[in-house]
Amino acid sequence: MSGTLRSGSDAENLQWQYERLRDAGRGYDAIGQDYTAARRTDPTWEVRLWSKLDEAGWVLNVGAGAGSYESHHPRLVAVEPSGTMRRQRPSWAAPCVNARAEDLPFDDKSFDVAMAILTIHHWSDLERGIEELKRVAHRYLVLTYDMAVQRNFWLTANYIPEIADAEEQRVPSIAAVRDLFGSSCMEPMLVPAQCTDGFATAYWRRPWLLLKPTVRQSCSALALTDSEAVDRGLRELERDLADGSWYEKHAELLSLEAWDAGFRLITGPA
Repeated sequence: MSGTLRSGSDAENLQWQYERLRDAGRGYDAIGQDYTAARRTDPTWEVRLWSKLDEAGWVLNVGAGAGSYESHHPRLVAVEPSGTMRRQRPSWAAPCVNARAEDLPFDDKSFDVAMAILTIHHWSDLERGIEELKRVAHRYLVLTYDMAVQRNFWLTANYIPEIADAEEQRVPSIAAVRDLFGSSCMEPMLVPAQCTDGFATAYWRRPWLLLKPTVRQSCSALALTDSEAVDRGLRELERDLADGSWYEKHAELLSLEAWDAGFRLITGPA
């Protein structure tokens, strides 16, 4: 786990709960049972990501999950430690190796590019994982998110602040990630209004979808936050949707086609 825990028993308990899930091998084996019901490749993001890889030879997709963003690339190898996630990969997906980011079973510079899409916050040792990416590939492409931005998302700011409290214990800061990579470039990845990937902020303009059980189960930010806090917050959201107050408070979002939720694309070496 990267980052520094805040002092106090609450922070320690959050850390302990997350590590218990991970170390027992339950992580995505627990929360990924019906992952593909809500988590699917967003076509806008896929075009953006693969525009960075147009001339790539062999590509390694680390923390590949159920195969999102693999784009039928003919020279792609995936790495995914969760058996539950590997079993949900479609027949067209790239060949997938059972391994972890922190111990990649490949020779030095075996790949042109190593990519890691929304996965580094699940790694047990961020520094080791980044060292491995840099070891096995000439270039890297990493998509992560900035909790300093996501804390202000209406779901966390107004309904379930415990999400941000939990996420900040395990999501490394952008500064820490870039420091470990060294020379790199960074750009924002805006979330389209009809985003088909089911992370929590994908629903910034469609709040009613957050009430679906499949969304809650497949989103780690919700699944790894205290269930009583999530239940309470979603009940409040359902009430505000029913009486129209959510729409009054967030009317400015309804006219936007994309929104900055803090996602950052880091590529390098610069």
